[in-house]
Amino acid sequence: MNQRFDLIDTILTGLKLLQRKPIGDNRGYLDRMFCTEELEPLLAGQSIVQVNHTLTAACGTVRGLHFQYPPHAETKFVSCLRGEVFDVAVDLRRDSPTFLRWHGEILSADNHRTLMIPKGYAHGFQTLSDNCEMLYFHTAAYHAESEGGLHPLDARLDIAWPLTVKALSLRDSSHPLINNDFLGVSP
Repeated sequence: MNQRFDLIDTILTGLKLLQRKPIGDNRGYLDRMFCTEELEPLLAGQSIVQVNHTLTAACGTVRGLHFQYPPHAETKFVSCLRGEVFDVAVDLRRDSPTFLRWHGEILSADNHRTLMIPKGYAHGFQTLSDNCEMLYFHTAAYHAESEGGLHPLDARLDIAWPLTVKALSLRDSSHPLINNDFLGVSP
């Protein structure tokens, strides 16, 4: 089989960077965004059940940090279709040696990268350009009652956002700061 993705480990267990390998010529290119057969080892028997597309208008905006509690926890495959973002995943798995550590990657239309965020992680991003479009593949449908969030400016996480944060939604700025009672999640 012609491998269309290089799978790259990150410093956080289970969090993977996928380097997509478009095929092109003078007319343009074809960029495979997802392939169940090739990505089966990452899916571990899960299926993609929901696909979301977002647009964030202003550079410097932060969205997130969002996650779903079990039994609605999800694995996400996140790509940037237009513009450039700093994409962040935070390990929330209570028994993980990297509990509450974060990892960030630049995703852009030009670098053809996807971040695979497993169950038990929170996700967010900061736009590094105007009019960023993101594409998400989810292994679980959104379930409002199971949604959780962390404040993206929480000092305990100390995420090094590349730009000054210019915009946060009311919802994201209302997420609580982590205290000693936060036990994380079990994927």
